[in-house]
Amino acid sequence: MIKEKAMFGEMNLSEQITISENLVSLLVSTALLMLIIVIFKAVFSRFIRRTVQSAELQRRWIVQARNGLFLLFLLGIVMIWGEELRTLALSVVAIAVAFVVATKELILCVTGSILKTGAGSFNVGDRIQIKDFRGDVIDQNLLATTILEVGPGRLTHQRTGRMTVIPNALFVSEPVINESYTHDYVLHVFTVPFKREDDWRSAQKAFLEAANQRCKPFIKEVRTYMEQLSKQKGLDVPTVDPRVTMQVPAAGEIHLIIRVPTKSGQRSYIEQSILSDVFAHTNFFAPKKEEQKETEEGSSGKKN
Repeated sequence: MIKEKAMFGEMNLSEQITISENLVSLLVSTALLMLIIVIFKAVFSRFIRRTVQSAELQRRWIVQARNGLFLLFLLGIVMIWGEELRTLALSVVAIAVAFVVATKELILCVTGSILKTGAGSFNVGDRIQIKDFRGDVIDQNLLATTILEVGPGRLTHQRTGRMTVIPNALFVSEPVINESYTHDYVLHVFTVPFKREDDWRSAQKAFLEAANQRCKPFIKEVRTYMEQLSKQKGLDVPTVDPRVTMQVPAAGEIHLIIRVPTKSGQRSYIEQSILSDVFAHTNFFAPKKEEQKETEEGSSGKKN
């Protein structure tokens, strides 16, 4: 009886030693994997900063390298701990179901990340809008996308100084507007409202002249760029010449729609320059009724 107890104790001790050695080897493999990932990240970051001159390309490549290394790390963890995870999963199916329900939002975030990456919705540096959030993308990962807010509203192009972190779950259910689809050069559109009695015809000519003058230095570059982009994407070549069209949104109102080509980061500058050129010396708005009465009274007094 005593011998049997001693043998049983020796078996338990040997099993514990085997389990302990297996756990140590797994922990050592995990630590080595983390060390390799950290070294690769440092090497890639240093290489990108040395070879890439553009700050925007540096940020974009560093983010992509970081996300790629993170996926490799997750794959390595699954390969190292696969057997233990498989054994654990068989015994905790109910807990796994509860875990999925509890982490529904995180799963949606990962799904949204896969969706926007697979669809090529945008890249780091693009200006996007989803729901009421609008800004320039500066970072993205599996769970969230970070933008620098642009506003206020949808018609302005100035950064507000605020940062917005958008959960990737929104990309599953909400459409995304990419304002920088053509990247280097874009077609910028802005609206100037007038009343029917205003001198909007003269304003239309003035806006077209100002737009042509402002876009003249780079109009050939924009045309060449759009032709190359159209060949790559298989699209029709858009007309890049400045345009001023008319829209009647309501009775008694006339809106002039000004469309101009510009560099991606100079939309606000070109818009403000054209507005300043047009309204600096000329007022196209009709005088108020009080001013008309005073003018009529003054003219009648002179006749008398």
